[in-house]
Amino acid sequence: MTQIFTHSGQRENGPGPESVLKRQTEFRDNHYPPVKLHSREVIDNFSKKQLEQIFEAADIKIGGTRPWDIHIHNPVVYRRTITEGNLGLGESYMDGYWDCEDLEEFLFRLISSKADEKIVAPVMFIGKWIGKTYNLQRPSRAYTVGETHYNTGNDLFKAMLDKRMIYSCGYWKEADTLDEAQEKKLHLIFDKLQLQSGMRLLDIGCGWGGAARFAAEQYNVSVTGITISTEQAKFAREHCAGVPVTIELSDYRKLQGSFDRIYSIGMFEHVGYKNYRNYFDLISRCLKPDGLTLLHTIGSNAPNTNGDSWSCKYIFPNSMLPSASQITNTYEDLFILEDWHVFTYDYSLTLKAWHENFEKQWPVLRASYSERFHRMWRYYLLSFSGAFRSRSIQLWQVLLSKNGLQGRTNIAR
Repeated sequence: MTQIFTHSGQRENGPGPESVLKRQTEFRDNHYPPVKLHSREVIDNFSKKQLEQIFEAADIKIGGTRPWDIHIHNPVVYRRTITEGNLGLGESYMDGYWDCEDLEEFLFRLISSKADEKIVAPVMFIGKWIGKTYNLQRPSRAYTVGETHYNTGNDLFKAMLDKRMIYSCGYWKEADTLDEAQEKKLHLIFDKLQLQSGMRLLDIGCGWGGAARFAAEQYNVSVTGITISTEQAKFAREHCAGVPVTIELSDYRKLQGSFDRIYSIGMFEHVGYKNYRNYFDLISRCLKPDGLTLLHTIGSNAPNTNGDSWSCKYIFPNSMLPSASQITNTYEDLFILEDWHVFTYDYSLTLKAWHENFEKQWPVLRASYSERFHRMWRYYLLSFSGAFRSRSIQLWQVLLSKNGLQGRTNIAR
């Protein structure tokens, strides 16, 4: 809204506020029935009613006494949520404008009720238009997410993740701890890939090198890992010293060479739908004729052209989740599907474990990170946990071969 008054209280180039208010009041009383002068208050009240209806469908009450009920400290939350969707809700939480005792349950209920379908925010349409018009994941933007997110601080990720610093969904089948879940996930991946001693592997998006080192030590193979994060590359090189692992700071589109097996764990979310075919073309070129490739990725229930506005702004710039059809349509005639494994709920458990570690270590981390960052990171971890628990997003492992596995196969579970 246009600001009429200066800080001194005088109107620029005109009469003072008392004179203006008097004229407005006289005109209103003589010509119209009583009306509210503060349009923002009217908008906030309207937005509150709209939000209450949305919350009612999710069994959430404003000012309620249950752990998942929301407590609003600033009425701007109503307007920002209705007009901006998750971007407004998330930013207002970061600013301390609302709180909830059980944030994960609140977000689970909100997502499960399909609240996003009831809010028509302009930012959503703008995001879709941008995603359709531009290649947000083009080579010149390849390192943005590394600089913004993965370079946040190795101290943060070391405090939050398991002992190998694996930053992807764990496999909680017969696992009681985060360390066990991540180790089982690594065995699951490498058993699906049917590793044999002496093989050469490519790890696309190798993170801090935990998976590459595990494969080299446990399966007697050599690994080339690539990352777009300078901090990850530095850490991974030190972590993998002494084992046959090479770490490169590189965009996947620059890859060359020939490999027996290729895998990516939690990297495909940064590829973008305009580049999916290029990704699989590259895998096909670099994979030997009898090779296997495994794709471990978060997935969407419907095709996307852009990502969530809040997470793209604060967590994963330029990211978007692939749908099953977007994946299959772009690998067809290049690969044969051998297995499609879904274990979505395990990601909710993983995110809760990360959140628990993060909160336990916050007294130490707070010396390096602000309270606003604290709330942002909490919202990130628990909103994603709620999304996985509601099954609005998925976790997939897709196993592909170039020429088909011969005979009867038993894919690891």
